Amino acid sequence: MKKKIAIIIGGCGHRDGSEIHETTMTMLAVEEHGATYQMFAPNRNQYHVLNHLDGTEMHEQRNMLVEAARIARGNILPLENFDVNQFDAVIFPGGFGVAKNFFNYAFKGMDCEVDEQIAHIIQSVHQAGKPIGALCISPVLMAKILGNITVTIGQDAKTARDIEQMGATNVNTSNGDVVTDKKNKIFSTPCYMLDANLVDIHEDAYNLVEAMMEYM
Repeated sequence: MKKKIAIIIGGCGHRDGSEIHETTMTMLAVEEHGATYQMFAPNRNQYHVLNHLDGTEMHEQRNMLVEAARIARGNILPLENFDVNQFDAVIFPGGFGVAKNFFNYAFKGMDCEVDEQIAHIIQSVHQAGKPIGALCISPVLMAKILGNITVTIGQDAKTARDIEQMGATNVNTSNGDVVTDKKNKIFSTPCYMLDANLVDIHEDAYNLVEAMMEYM
């Protein structure tokens, strides 16, 4: 039977939502390893909307589920439909929007708070002993919720220090590297936390899913 993986995103676009390349390459990597996926997103408005051409804020509101449906081609469910018993693993792609919408690390740093729905899902998957994958900035989210774990965000010194202060351990990595916390079944890779191109993102996502498959 094929393994089934939940991919959790929020919005569409790296400035204010989920990173499109990381999300797409995660979807591809899951299928390349003979597994299937179901996309999920929170059914609420994102923190703000940015113009991805010049970075300026736009005076409008966008729903994360509706925007994420652009990437998922409509095959996406609201986060409240997630059932840990129906999946073998969960993956969180990155994007600056993760640090704004899933938790507010982008604004509050170490004093950040985590969205209750997101925290509940991560805790329930972890308690069930199932693998969790985290790309780009998402390992910081894992560190904030779970504490004593080992992850990577690449080589950014400030973010690495924040992870350490959250009680977790950061391992410096390069493109293509995956850090596996065997005890906690947490898998992380740096993606666009480093200077990366699309080939690098595919390699990161592919290697992440490959590492996770051994623990499903």
